[in-house]
Amino acid sequence: MIGIIKKLLGIGPKVDLADVMARGGVIVDVRTTGEYASGHVGGSLNIPLNALPLQMQKLKKDKPIITCCASGMRSSSARTTLLSNGFTEVYNGGSWYNLKKFEK
Repeated sequence: MIGIIKKLLGIGPKVDLADVMARGGVIVDVRTTGEYASGHVGGSLNIPLNALPLQMQKLKKDKPIITCCASGMRSSSARTTLLSNGFTEVYNGGSWYNLKKFEK
């Protein structure tokens, strides 16, 4: 049941994120600045979810984007926001901690 819910919400990786990163993917951490300061994926960009509508211009629409947060809920919302604003390749990476292997 949990797997079905996660799939419906777009939580967690559904694609080969290593491939996405190899193609120039950008990790966007949508947690608060305080949460980000307490630990994050090196090389990721911090744009808190509530600031995303005003800071989308920092992102390129032709680059793949992987969103992340603490659990995957906010990153799911961020993915939806980006897709509804013309971004075409956006993935919900779930928890930032699970993306540490892509640290730069």
